[in-house]
Amino acid sequence: MKVNPKRNFWIRKKVLVTGGNGFLGSHLVGNLKNLGADVFAPGSKDFDLRVRKNCREIVKNQEIVIHLAAKVGGIGFNREHAGEMYFDNIMMGAMLMEEARLAQVKKFVALGTICAYPKFTPVPFKEEKLWDGYPEETNAPYGLAKKMLLIQSQAYRQQYGFNSIFLLPVNLYGPGDNFDPASSHVIPALIKKVFDAKKNRENAITVWGTGRPTREFLYVKDAARGIILAGEKYDKSEPVNLGAGFEISIKKLAEKICNISGFKGKIIWDKSKPDGQPRRMLDTTKATKEFSFSASTSFDAGLGKTVAWYMKHVIND
Repeated sequence: MKVNPKRNFWIRKKVLVTGGNGFLGSHLVGNLKNLGADVFAPGSKDFDLRVRKNCREIVKNQEIVIHLAAKVGGIGFNREHAGEMYFDNIMMGAMLMEEARLAQVKKFVALGTICAYPKFTPVPFKEEKLWDGYPEETNAPYGLAKKMLLIQSQAYRQQYGFNSIFLLPVNLYGPGDNFDPASSHVIPALIKKVFDAKKNRENAITVWGTGRPTREFLYVKDAARGIILAGEKYDKSEPVNLGAGFEISIKKLAEKICNISGFKGKIIWDKSKPDGQPRRMLDTTKATKEFSFSASTSFDAGLGKTVAWYMKHVIND
């Protein structure tokens, strides 16, 4: 059963959402406003969070900080921008949490990443396995930078009694995703690739890797609801997974997108390119137990809505 956030918790709460103009952020900000929160979602052009004085400025008078802002991208982007992925993400998180503490913010919600898990984590990934090995190499700079938010969160709770929590979302997808091939994740990248092939009347698409790795995907609206529920109900230092509790191979994913999109051509697998982590699927037991979260959107339904959004807003614009 889907559990929804409570309006009486959020009414007139002053909430800062970093990355609030992004893919997940735009859904989250809309939900928070509907619940009556007073939301501040500054843009990265106005407030570069790698600059400490900007972090100090935006946390003033805020009650809750939800830190979504991050430099993100797919495997290719991570390989080409490894230094930036580490530096930008670790600096944003470290300075923002410190300034939130100094400003006596009541709660800090930090978003980590499934890329923080070890490369060969047993499936389903349990939060207790987070430190049992090194992350998959192509994602390690990003994954470890975000993982440091957990260390900071726990250290600040221990020394200062600062109420910060750490959530580990799986790969997100849905309407409004990033379809830029230079930085997009697998679902939007495949959707664009398929529709580009249709437009150019090509009879095949080329996809990185072997198609064998598995991934789990969480619909963006479910993710936003999970973050809000955690903001209401969860006040502990242990990390919590946010996911949908299933896995699908990249091969089957590509086939699904081709079917939904009406593409009849071949899928060619470029095995010279990396696969990334072999398998990904989260154990979502803790999120259900601690703040009554479970995903409510089926993957087929969510994928259909994502393709429909792309056709309407990207192709027909």
